[in-house]
Amino acid sequence: MSLQKKAISGFIWTGLEQFGAQAISLAVSIILARILLPSDFGLIGMIIIFIALGKSLMDAGLSQSLIRSQNPDHLDYSTVFFFNLCASAVIYLFVFIAAPQIAQFYEQPILTNILRWYGIVFIFNALGNIQQTRIIKRLEFRSLFKISIPAIITGGIVGIIMAFKGYGVWSLVVSAIVQATIQAALLWFFGKWKPTMVFSKLKFKEHFSYGYKLTLSGLIDVVYNNSYAVLIGKFFSINELGYFTRANTLKQVPVQNVGTVLNKVTFPLFAEIQNDNIKLKGAYQKIMQIVLFAIAPLLLISAALAEPLFRFLLTEKWLPAVPYYQILCWAGILYPINAYNLNVLKVKGRSDLFLKLELIKKGIGAIIIFGTFAYGVTALLIGSVFISIIAFFVNSYYTAKFIKYSAFEQLKDIVPTILISAISALAIWKIDQLVKDVLVYDLIRLLVLGLLGIILYVILIRLFQPKVYKGAIEIVKNK
Repeated sequence: MSLQKKAISGFIWTGLEQFGAQAISLAVSIILARILLPSDFGLIGMIIIFIALGKSLMDAGLSQSLIRSQNPDHLDYSTVFFFNLCASAVIYLFVFIAAPQIAQFYEQPILTNILRWYGIVFIFNALGNIQQTRIIKRLEFRSLFKISIPAIITGGIVGIIMAFKGYGVWSLVVSAIVQATIQAALLWFFGKWKPTMVFSKLKFKEHFSYGYKLTLSGLIDVVYNNSYAVLIGKFFSINELGYFTRANTLKQVPVQNVGTVLNKVTFPLFAEIQNDNIKLKGAYQKIMQIVLFAIAPLLLISAALAEPLFRFLLTEKWLPAVPYYQILCWAGILYPINAYNLNVLKVKGRSDLFLKLELIKKGIGAIIIFGTFAYGVTALLIGSVFISIIAFFVNSYYTAKFIKYSAFEQLKDIVPTILISAISALAIWKIDQLVKDVLVYDLIRLLVLGLLGIILYVILIRLFQPKVYKGAIEIVKNK
């Protein structure tokens, strides 16, 4: 299969898996949000940093090293599998012991039991990690679709039933555990790989020397990204954290999903052409333009219609989250672009530079975070918009050196699309202000104005960015 066909097939199946999974997750979370209280989501928001840290430490970047490696063998996979399994057990034990201190920090005693139960997902994630890595390595994204959808549906159904029966925050905890369990079981069923009791110190050292820098980068990223939840949970109310968590989750639907789809496909794809800088630049440039074509209008038009969107999906009790969502949408636009700039370093094997950039960005980001949080949650989130812009210039520094694709060239490719999206969103917001007393039903407002916004965006992009428009149409035709 040619590189282009692999890319298109990968995008389609990863897209189906990611967006299908997220459509179901979103539906489940909407139902749960309508039943549960903002404080229930706030409690989960308080512990999510520890869950994310545990997941990063468990793998130590070794699966990324396996994907990048040209011909990993059974010994490679078994070595990483047993490391992941042992690491997950140690991490769970640490979380179990530390849970009372974490609960005391937030002054929420219930967090002790929540953490001790939620931490079980570490074990199941470790069990399925290598199976998933092998599937991604072979670009068998159809199998991932068959794995993630049943797991999410089962976990979601369990969570909804428990929420209706009045279990509150435990609905969210048990739902996550069930989903992780089903996913691990299906990964073994479809993965068809069995480890043997072997462990190579040489293989471990080889993968660890590449992966530990990515892990350190990941840990810094986790601490930094979740610092918002920690600060809001500690210094503001639990309801404020619930509003932030829900706004951020909704924003992540387009941001993380488009980013995850492209990262799953582009990293192994870029790894195949890692030594051809011309091909690498061409592939990266095209992918970057296409992702902005999809993500910028989704974020900005949804931000323009955030009030009816939140009221329709989540009910009136979640309206305080609207301004948070609108700010976060602007912060999310450059997220996938930043990820792809860093992917260039990963495929080039320069995890040392990856770590260096993370330290620089997070240092700048920490200054902005601690300089803004005293002025309230809104100021804190506005600061995140500026941080994403700064991160773009930092991340693109080495992309210019390795594949001759500078920040200035990238801006020439992406700024027109962002401006067209912003113009379309502003027009829709203005129209919404004029007709909201006429279109009194939120669903009607969303359907009519959302469709109008998309039509306006497509017309403008076709007129002023014909190459981007044609590239998107090409992908649809070649599905």
